[in-house]
Amino acid sequence: MSSYLEGIIILVCINIIAVLGVSVLTGFTRLFSFGNAGFMAVGAYTSAILTTKYHTPFIISIFGGMLVAALISIALGRLTLGLKGDYFLITTLGFGECMRVIIEFLDPITGGARGYAGIPQKTNLTVVVIAVIICIIITRNLLTSRYGRNIMAIREQELAAEAVGINITYFKLLSFTVSAVFAGLAGALFAHYYMFITPGMFNLDKSAELTITVVIGGLGSITGSIIATTVLTLLPELLRAVSNYRMLLYGISVVLIIILRPNGLMGYKELSIESIKRIKNFIMRKRKEVMAQ
Repeated sequence: MSSYLEGIIILVCINIIAVLGVSVLTGFTRLFSFGNAGFMAVGAYTSAILTTKYHTPFIISIFGGMLVAALISIALGRLTLGLKGDYFLITTLGFGECMRVIIEFLDPITGGARGYAGIPQKTNLTVVVIAVIICIIITRNLLTSRYGRNIMAIREQELAAEAVGINITYFKLLSFTVSAVFAGLAGALFAHYYMFITPGMFNLDKSAELTITVVIGGLGSITGSIIATTVLTLLPELLRAVSNYRMLLYGISVVLIIILRPNGLMGYKELSIESIKRIKNFIMRKRKEVMAQ
């Protein structure tokens, strides 16, 4: 496998991990957030500093980035999850931008706007593939458990969920923390692959990109998020001539999806082996009908 193709696969896997976190928060709990790039920055800078300044093993650095992202999400969630609708979205947007400014301000520690260099390249294809598989298994098990049923009840009708005894604040906070941990993991892997990070890599555009990917893939669908992430990560590589207009293309895609398929490509559905077999049988049946004519 060429190094270019390997790099593309690694980037796709890192993005899948980050998008899975947003999917748990937005797709299954229906809490829209524009702050996940901030948690990616926390994971990236924490793991990079642990590796370069304290010489901790790679796995410890990754868990350190995830832990710090989780602690910040718990503190932020306790303050903001009582807010409704757009107010929570605006708060997370502000958090993401604050993290970027704070990183730029802490120049002696983070390198400021110049960026943080000298990070050893520890992330490889094997590491990201294992990480993606683990994240998919964790996400699936969470969403098929009591936790998953509760957050989906909150998504469908928050007032009714509260009336039957579901602790709304606790499960929202749990979703927010899971989302932040996934973002922290993605950020740590990102930093140890590119070996150089700047605050601008984790700006509002990155948060919007993650949320848009979940919307396009379909709310309430793990496989939809994975498919959308793969397609939207590969598109700029396939269309390099218009890669500068990536966000414009994303915006147009969202508008078209909302008009043509309001629930997204795989909204509230999962792609399983059985569904693939049904699609295959349908195609074969149609092919036979055409040949018979």
